[in-house]
Amino acid sequence: MFTDTRHDENVKNAMRKGLRIVGDVHGDLEAFRHAVATDRFIIQLGDLVDYGPDSAGVLRLMLQVQREGRGLFLIGNHDRKLGRALMGKKLRSSPHLDETLAQLTAPDNADVLHDVLPALEQAPAWLVMGRTVFVHGAFEPHMLNEPPPPPLGRVTYLLSRALFGETTSRIQADGYPERTLNWVNHIPDGYTVYCGHDQRSTNGCPLTIPGRAGGRAIFVDTGAGKGGHLAWVDLPYPPVEENFFVC
Repeated sequence: MFTDTRHDENVKNAMRKGLRIVGDVHGDLEAFRHAVATDRFIIQLGDLVDYGPDSAGVLRLMLQVQREGRGLFLIGNHDRKLGRALMGKKLRSSPHLDETLAQLTAPDNADVLHDVLPALEQAPAWLVMGRTVFVHGAFEPHMLNEPPPPPLGRVTYLLSRALFGETTSRIQADGYPERTLNWVNHIPDGYTVYCGHDQRSTNGCPLTIPGRAGGRAIFVDTGAGKGGHLAWVDLPYPPVEENFFVC
């Protein structure tokens, strides 16, 4: 089973105070300030940027949390697209990415622009802690045994699943690929997967969906930066089944 082992003793000591699992932030700096105001170790599930008013400020705060050894973020599809843009890759433009890039190239955000690409290059696509898995988009059983690939490199099958979820061949009316949740049924018995990417909740709180194999997925994206708000889940370390939602 793959388990992240890169953390030094300071980070491991911080984790022993508990974990806070934070959903998609999408530029909502004010909400993210509240989320990281804790002694718990932050695991942010990806998509720090785009949509909301201050993606540069969110990145600055996340980088500060990492420097202090009290948190990390997983790569999300919007984070990857930003990283690829900063590498000079040709991408399909979007107003949200254009706005994030405009913020980063402003003179008062030069510090973030200098530091963000190395951080994006090192962000893991998934993280396994015992029987708990953290990923942005969706789970695939091989993630339990394989380390994440470079997040800004070639899109492998597992990286695609981690970033974009499980998609069909159909395009929705909004122009985005249709996504399915069949992957939840392949979570092994006793495992919990915390993910973002899909805003599935209808009551503003993280949504738990059980799978047929006995595992479960907890969707933590509640629409921050898109007219909703930011949610998080507090866990002990090592994680166990009990959890506490903040909506």
